[in-house]
Amino acid sequence: MARKIPEKWQSSVKAIKAVQVAFDMDEKIQLSIRKQALDAGLSPSDQIRDILGLPINKRPKRPRLTVSLAPSDYQILAEKYQLPAEDQLSIKKRLMDDLVTHINLGNTDENK
Repeated sequence: MARKIPEKWQSSVKAIKAVQVAFDMDEKIQLSIRKQALDAGLSPSDQIRDILGLPINKRPKRPRLTVSLAPSDYQILAEKYQLPAEDQLSIKKRLMDDLVTHINLGNTDENK
């Protein structure tokens, strides 16, 4: 007997059935695709779909950058900012300030 998928998960059925395909290709090709995606305001995955003539989700995505921080990273950042390591929200605010300052000072790869 097949189990019925809960109603709240119905919209995820397509995504569950999708298979991620990874491409091992020349670094210059990968960099070119990533640059095209950035210029087009797309993710690299959506850029590949566009190149292949596949539909892409036109919904605007919330622009954000991510980084994974381990507990040891929070400890390092806490010492840097003189904050308790448990105060992750304050640490996040301070590191966001550092990133903005870094860019505003012109410390990008293009200017090095």
